[in-house]
Amino acid sequence: MPLAAILGCAGPDLTAAERDFFRSADPLGFILFARNLVDPDQVRRLCADLRASIGRADAPILIDQEGGRVARLRPPHWRHPPAAERFGLLAAADRARAAQAVRVNHALMAAELRDIGLNVDCAPMVDVRAPGAHDIIGDRAFGTDPYLVADLGRAAAEGLLSGGVMPVIKHIPGHGRSMVDSHHDLPRVETDFDTLAETDFVPFRALNDIPWAMTAHIVYSAIDPMQPATLSPTVIAEVIRGEIGFAGLLVSDDLSMKALRGGLDELAAASLAAGCDVVLHCNGDMAEMEQVVRGARPLSPAGEARYEQGQRRLNPEPDQDRAEMLDELSSLLA
Repeated sequence: MPLAAILGCAGPDLTAAERDFFRSADPLGFILFARNLVDPDQVRRLCADLRASIGRADAPILIDQEGGRVARLRPPHWRHPPAAERFGLLAAADRARAAQAVRVNHALMAAELRDIGLNVDCAPMVDVRAPGAHDIIGDRAFGTDPYLVADLGRAAAEGLLSGGVMPVIKHIPGHGRSMVDSHHDLPRVETDFDTLAETDFVPFRALNDIPWAMTAHIVYSAIDPMQPATLSPTVIAEVIRGEIGFAGLLVSDDLSMKALRGGLDELAAASLAAGCDVVLHCNGDMAEMEQVVRGARPLSPAGEARYEQGQRRLNPEPDQDRAEMLDELSSLLA
């Protein structure tokens, strides 16, 4: 059974030390960032080398390709997709047209990712933007209406699945009210449970059948005043698995973010004990990854079943004309 962890690497080429480490650790998969991306041929080689290091040709390799500010693939080698907010603004005039634009955009993104060896996109972000909140969400959100966010999030996830790429809904159970950036500090949301259930939880509840979700490093004082969702058995059992009804593979957000305090081995163990199926560590620092591996454990039988069930949702042989999709998207956005 692979380790219940997804890890990064330091640069555009896999080093001998990284190859040996990954072979020994056997993580479920990997995640790439801008530091790992030079051009299409190089990314294909890196993806092949990462998979070869653990001996699994179909291992998940993730990327954050939302569009707008959060797009690891950018010109000149790749298209720069629009931010989610653009589709939300289009929906104000024509909701059906906006949903189709989202669907086509994400099917096109899937084709672009598969072309270079990537098969998981950490998108769509279905957090509901709250007025006055920190701009870490901002235009990454489809909007402030939870039902609109749910509709466009569904279109995005379906577009990715149709293109053979796994979507990851984030940041469950909702990041839109955060007043600080969880990359730098631990946000606390003081909103009462009923309000959260009627707003922030709505898109996640509507998309609870999507195969993968990523947790929020946020304390929800009405649910667990001590631990952020990623480390909270209460939030995961009672809200994510309970109130929201998410039944898929639950992945932590990046354990190296400053919202979390403690050793990475302790954080990995606590996240898995709380109910996450897989932990995520992104920065590619070898010493940090060694700590994560010490604290992690093999993927549980339940996690394996969730992973395999999700794989069956992917379109195995997408037949898509990227030029046609690009023309359709341009027309829809015009």
